Amino acid sequence: MEWNHASAEEMLAALRAGEVTSVELTEDAIARIERDDEGINAICVRDFDRARAAARGADRARARGEDGPLLGLPVTVKECYDIAGLPTTWGMPPHRDHVPAEDAVQVSRVRAAGAVVLGKTNVPLGLQDIQSFNEIYGTTGNPWDLERTAGGSSGGSAAALAAGFGALSLGSDIAGSLRTPAHFCGVYAHKPTLGLVASRGMVPPSEPALPVDLDLAVVGPMARTARDLTLLFDVMAGPDPLTHGVAYQLALPPARHERLGDFRVLVLEDHPCLPTGSAVRAAVNRVADALADDGARVERHSPLLPDLTEAAQLYMQLLISGSTARFPIETDEQLRIRVAGLDADDRSLDAVRLRALVSSHRDWMAANHRREVHRHGWRQLFAEFDVVVCPITPTPAFPHDHQATPLDRRIDIDGVEHPYFDQLVWAGLATMPGLPATAVPAGRSPEGLPVGVQLVGPMFEDRTPLRLAELLERKIGGFRAPAR
Repeated sequence: MEWNHASAEEMLAALRAGEVTSVELTEDAIARIERDDEGINAICVRDFDRARAAARGADRARARGEDGPLLGLPVTVKECYDIAGLPTTWGMPPHRDHVPAEDAVQVSRVRAAGAVVLGKTNVPLGLQDIQSFNEIYGTTGNPWDLERTAGGSSGGSAAALAAGFGALSLGSDIAGSLRTPAHFCGVYAHKPTLGLVASRGMVPPSEPALPVDLDLAVVGPMARTARDLTLLFDVMAGPDPLTHGVAYQLALPPARHERLGDFRVLVLEDHPCLPTGSAVRAAVNRVADALADDGARVERHSPLLPDLTEAAQLYMQLLISGSTARFPIETDEQLRIRVAGLDADDRSLDAVRLRALVSSHRDWMAANHRREVHRHGWRQLFAEFDVVVCPITPTPAFPHDHQATPLDRRIDIDGVEHPYFDQLVWAGLATMPGLPATAVPAGRSPEGLPVGVQLVGPMFEDRTPLRLAELLERKIGGFRAPAR
């Protein structure tokens, strides 16, 4: 059997039946990487010697009658996670020699579950882009079209899965960093509810690996099938044993429904801040039609939906101010002069981003209060609906754009240019209030590129969008390997 694009479930079943060994799966994955990754550049740090040793250990454990959720599966890990003995740079040249001594908590969890770590996947500089390229490791290409981006910041992980480099991958998300690469590469990803999955050790190399509660940012699973996504999510979910885990145990509610026709779904294809491209619009409608065809309640409008314009503005303010706090900007005085020159009535997202670069703690507290108002609005909406289906970005994967100043970049939506970072508004729909969101493949563009949508669910009800993803995979299909 060709194992490289098999599901994790298929691999585990074969391992348990004795039809294949972990060593064989690992060697297949390594051979595939050595054959194909020169052009794709998904695996930026290889750890093949330790992977082979781990695979031999997994086979010995299975021979002793042991088992585990991921025992013997070859997987990859996003570069920003600490792995003892491997560099963690976040693509930042000053930290190219930073090698942590301990594994991130999620790396420890997948190892404890029996996974075999092949290596680390590429990221953008400081995880701050919708593409994955940096001076240390270069550019990751999309396996469907190497001239296009695989997305960011988990672009290396999505490209690795699409190319058959391992069964699962660990990623992270603050601005669609799990969902956008999944959408661009035709795979699955899940952005968990904020705070649900411990993130210790997914930390910039200049900072200690402390068990902090991140704002907006989460870590999460990526996979080639929806069921595999849930498999990895179950390994990752739960509080940090150093903090909430001392007193709390995870007990997520089950999915609200088990049949496609029982779901109540709100479908959004338009955003007031940015048009939706025709290829993405078609994918959203394909999912909506599939749901309606099975008897689901599908609505296109609801007075309960929080104001999307204010949501986008709040998201940009929280995102940019938080990023600036983590990666200080040296030209603070020049920025303040530019902000002072803005028209007081300018509420464009560009203006919001500029003001956020110099916002005060008081400004952040005011934005956080408005966020709580939005969260309450989402609670009311999810009393009437189970899931919101909407775009992840307005277009499929776009050509590499490495202009040095990201604010000068533009995104082409059906022939019309828009500010590059405005495309984050759909990712922010779930990120700002901390909602779970599952990225699912939903077809192809006229050029043959993957197109995905996201299924946004109620806070701490992650199993609801995850289950809907499984049901949709059966209905409309899922991952398909790119031709090589």
